[in-house]
Amino acid sequence: SAATDLAYVACGRFDGFYEYGLQPWDVAAGAFIVQQAGGKVTDFKGGEDYVFGKEMVAGNSTCFDEFLEAVKTHFN
Repeated sequence: SAATDLAYVACGRFDGFYEYGLQPWDVAAGAFIVQQAGGKVTDFKGGEDYVFGKEMVAGNSTCFDEFLEAVKTHFN
């Protein structure tokens, strides 16, 4: 599930996560946990519409920017 994957990003088990077709209840708590752990969360365009926009990219602060660019390349 998205919640488990986001928890894994927050604790360092996963470096990044992306998904589309999400609902707010799938991501709201997990996104908060990632951010509190020092990670970043955006939509596929790098914006802040990840809760209601149905798409999300999350990652640790070290590799997030590269991960986001890879997602943008494939989901443009």
